Amino acid sequence: MENFYIALNAVLPMFIMLFIGFAIRKLNILKESFLPQLNKLVFTVFFPFLMFNNIYGSDFGSVFNPKLLIFAVVAVAVVYMLSVGFTLLVEKSNYSRGAMIQAIYRSNFVLMGMPIVENIFGEGKLGMTAVLVTVIVPMYNILAVITLEIFRGNKINFLKILKGIATNPLIIGSVAGILAVALNVKLPQTINSVVSDIAGAATPIALMVLGASVTFKSIKNCRRNLVFCIIARLVAVPALCLTAASLLGFRGVDFVSLIGLFCSPCAVSSFTMSQQMGSDYELSGATVVFTSITACFTMFLWIFLFKQLNFF
Repeated sequence: MENFYIALNAVLPMFIMLFIGFAIRKLNILKESFLPQLNKLVFTVFFPFLMFNNIYGSDFGSVFNPKLLIFAVVAVAVVYMLSVGFTLLVEKSNYSRGAMIQAIYRSNFVLMGMPIVENIFGEGKLGMTAVLVTVIVPMYNILAVITLEIFRGNKINFLKILKGIATNPLIIGSVAGILAVALNVKLPQTINSVVSDIAGAATPIALMVLGASVTFKSIKNCRRNLVFCIIARLVAVPALCLTAASLLGFRGVDFVSLIGLFCSPCAVSSFTMSQQMGSDYELSGATVVFTSITACFTMFLWIFLFKQLNFF
């Protein structure tokens, strides 16, 4: 029963915050038209502080694990290639292919993966998880832009991709944290307190915004592909990657970081990118909503399974 409660306590806070956000919109406390601005505020202001604080507050030298970083990068690359192959087999329309590929390989690691590690091990153990974000998020973005450009038939603009990476708020916050640790920068107590307070507010607000964004519109024409994406994202990808990780000997906080990376639902930003780049944004929106809801249960099951097997 102890392992059951550990798994439950890892996922339940996220589910509650998602539900609170959903209730806030239903009660008209927060208007739907305000959600894009609020979401932008979270990603451009709150999340950079969160990324900085997670790295700055860690003993970077003791937590850095190059083997974990290499595995995560290789695993994401393999999942991406498999998602491309699978999508080309089951979907004939280029309009929907880019959206499907994104939904399968690109997880919401920052928003729902990192809280899993924090809920199980505490804020002080997030250092290597934050480093993974620094590498994986640009990788996600590069692959997404390339994929969506290819399937709408446009020439890829690598300068635009590099600019997008350099100005990504998550990357800016992470790099600032790494530099602060590397240069042994000590923030004044007042500044450190402000950074910690803003970082602490990032995840709850982001999850409530995601919950408020949940709608059940526009799934009539994409049910088949939606089912494919949910099963691939929340069952097939975790099964493949976590099995490989277990065989390679990853345990403890490193293994839970991989649970957060590979068991999380589709990235919220995949909807925005699909909408801006001429892909099937209705499918992208549906995958974000339904994988976010379903992941509250599937992530619990994955955590419970591997806790039972004493992987952490």
